[in-house]
Parts: sequence; structure tokens; C-alpha cells
Amino acid sequence: MDAAPTGEAIFRLHYAPLAGWCRRMIGDEETAHDIAAEAFVRLLGRWTTVTDPRAYLYTTALNLIRDRWRRSERERVALRKTAAGVATQAPPAPEIRMLVEGLPRRLQQVVVLHYFADLPIDAIARQLGVAPGTVKRDLFDARAKLQALLQDPA
Repeated sequence: MDAAPTGEAIFRLHYAPLAGWCRRMIGDEETAHDIAAEAFVRLLGRWTTVTDPRAYLYTTALNLIRDRWRRSERERVALRKTAAGVATQAPPAPEIRMLVEGLPRRLQQVVVLHYFADLPIDAIARQLGVAPGTVKRDLFDARAKLQALLQDPA
């Protein structure tokens, strides 16, 4: 019978890819490492109950990234309000992550975990506590919504 992997083995296996993924999502090396480290700290707090550490780490990192995006958006809104009256340029074309952020939370989760974290459908289903068919349906719905957003710039 195989022994369960140690925390050190899981760290060695998943930290670098997780930090790299966070960097691509956030665009800042230091913040990416902070988020990856926080995800591991939270994993340690639930060590005995987590059955799929990789899925847990990416889901936790996604939640931390989403919190950061929300905070950044609130800051941008506040900045726009304080700069009222100043001529503004047309906003740039939305980035993919902003389009994904506009999806309902359920669809955001599956898109980010599947397409950005490269988690398989079964792992996403286990992590979210839903059937694999639900994940597939959510991915289908998310792709349809994103396609509609990309075709209708209004």
C-alpha cells in the first residue's frame, strides 16, 4: 500500500507551478508567491480533510486572486470617482480575465480551474462537490456566454 504524500512532497511538486499560474493570472511575481504561499498555509490548516491537494490549492488560489481583482476594481472605481470631471479615454478592449470575471461565480470557477489551472473535469467536480456532468455543462454555458461577449462588444 502506497504511503500518502508528505506535505514537503506536495510542496515540492505543486508550489512552482501554482506560483507560476498565479503570476500569469495576477501579473506580479511577488504577489503571486504571496498567494501561492497563502494557499499552502490554508491547505495545512485542513491537511487531514483534503483528499486532492492540487485541486484544493488551485481553488484556494483562485479565491485569493478573485479577492484581489475585486479589490483592484473597487480601487479603480474610487479613482474614477475622485477624477470626476477629467476627460477620460475610451476604456481599452477588455482582457480575457475581465470577461471571465464578469461571468457568474459558478461559471468563473470552472473556467479558471479548467482552462487556467489545467485541472481535469473530475478533479474540479470533486473540489466543488458536484457531478462531472455539471462541470461540463457549466463549461459549455461559460463558453457560450464568453463567445456572446466577444461577438457583442456593447
